[in-house]
Order: sequence, then C-alpha cells, then structure tokens
Amino acid sequence: MEDKSIIIKKVKKVQGGGHHGGSWKVAFADFMTGMMAFFLLMWLVNMTTKPQKEELAKYFQEYSIFAEGGAGGTTQMISTEQAQPAAQITIAQTPASGETEGEASPAGLEQLKNKLQQEIEQRLADLKDQVRIEVVEGGVKVDIMDKEGNPMFPLGSTTLTESGQKILKVLCDNIKSTSSRVEIEGHTDAVSYANREFGNWELSTARASAARVEVEKNGIPSSRLRRVSGYAATEPIIKENPFDPRNRRISLRLYPEKQSKTPTPPQSQAQPQQQGPAQVAPKAVPQVHPARMK
Repeated sequence: MEDKSIIIKKVKKVQGGGHHGGSWKVAFADFMTGMMAFFLLMWLVNMTTKPQKEELAKYFQEYSIFAEGGAGGTTQMISTEQAQPAAQITIAQTPASGETEGEASPAGLEQLKNKLQQEIEQRLADLKDQVRIEVVEGGVKVDIMDKEGNPMFPLGSTTLTESGQKILKVLCDNIKSTSSRVEIEGHTDAVSYANREFGNWELSTARASAARVEVEKNGIPSSRLRRVSGYAATEPIIKENPFDPRNRRISLRLYPEKQSKTPTPPQSQAQPQQQGPAQVAPKAVPQVHPARMK
C-alpha cells in the first residue's frame, strides 16, 4: 500500500494598510456642520444693526422688582422675573396716501423733546442742568442725573429727594397729555458696595421701582408703563469716568403711540363703467415686524 504524504500549507496573513472603516467620515461631517453653524452665526451677528442688538440685550436683561419698607425699614425683593415672555408678532398696516404718523414721527418726537425741555427750563431753572433730553430711535429719552451736592437719592437709599420729586412731577404733568408709553430705568456709578446681598444691581432696580411709584402718584397709570428695570453701572453716561455722579440717574424712555392724523378720505361710490373685469386698487401691504419686548 502506497504511503500518502501529508502536506501542511501555512498561510501567512499580510498586515497591510487596508481600510480603516468610516468613523472618520462621521467625525469630519460633525466638524463641517459645526463650522457651518459658526460662520452662519458670525454672518448674522455682522448683519444685525446696533438698534437691533440693543433690543436683543434688553430682551434678555434680567430684572427684579423691589418694594421699599416703612420708615427705617429695609428694601425686600418681591419677585424676580427670569422667564422672559415670547416674542410677539404684530401686523402693521402701511400708511396709505395722505396718512401721516402723529407723535411717533420724527417731527413729533422733536416737538415732544422741545416741549419737555421748555417746561424744565421755565419751572425748574435751578435743576435744568441735571436733566438731559434727547431723541432716540422711536422715542424720547429723559435722563435725571445726580449732581455733586444735589443727588436724586441719598447715598445708598431708595427714597427720592425733594429735587427728584420736583423733576418727576414736571415731567409727568407733560407726559399725561400725550399717548406715550413709559419705560423706567435705574442706573448707578461704578462704586461697589461691601454688602454683597444688596449691590448696584439691586440698588438700581429698587430706585427704578421708587421712581415708578412717584410716576404713578403724579397721574401716569400703570397701564402705560412698559418696563421697570435696573442696569447697575453697565451703561454710564460719562464713559471715561464711571465714578462720575452723573452716572447715577433715573432714565425715562417715552414711546408715543403711532396715530393717524390725516386719513385718506373715502372714495366715491360712483365708479365709471369699464370694459372687461373690474380692477380693484391694491390695498396697502401689511408688514410683519417683531413688537418691542416688554
């Protein structure tokens, strides 16, 4: 019987480059998606105007409402509004031919500014250098500033001085006759407090609330108030000197309602006969824009 030889074949596996799978593709896709989102964000920031940025900053601004206690009492926080309301969308009708905007027009804002300035100069000649009035986008801003030796509030206090009460009374006497909505802001200088539980943020907000009480006392109903907020020392008037007493102030922002003073007269019902289908004049196209945040 013939012997069969056994043949053993050894297969050597060659360790080559080969494929490494597709995990790197997933990582690369995530990286590209992140870069696209980043550059899109940069583009949007670059396209945003300065007034729009200010509105966004105000929308996300947290503020607290404080109530002052009795004589000699301490100021306590009532509530903190951290959850901001969602943005509201309103439909604004484009003014038709012959229609003008009332107090909210540039001429109306300038007229309101001059009226307030004239009243301050006539009735408060000794305090006129502590009041600054300027036209801002969509409204008029009034700054009631401290002066060395004549503050609007005593140091560290939330009680208005006699000077502060006089200025607010004159302003409210003129604001009552308008349709303006009012925002009240409190500002401080950069001097810090040793008491960490009641710093410039709390002080500016409490002073704004005290000004609100005085404004309502002088005849401005709460329904016309849009916002009461404190900004501490984040928005100084004298930027080169954040410790300047003029940075301690109460600001009133007045935003007149848009009103139609000269509406277009209605068209006559008698229409000439036309051949073919009647042509209807196009109506004013409504424009959609975000309302101001409360």
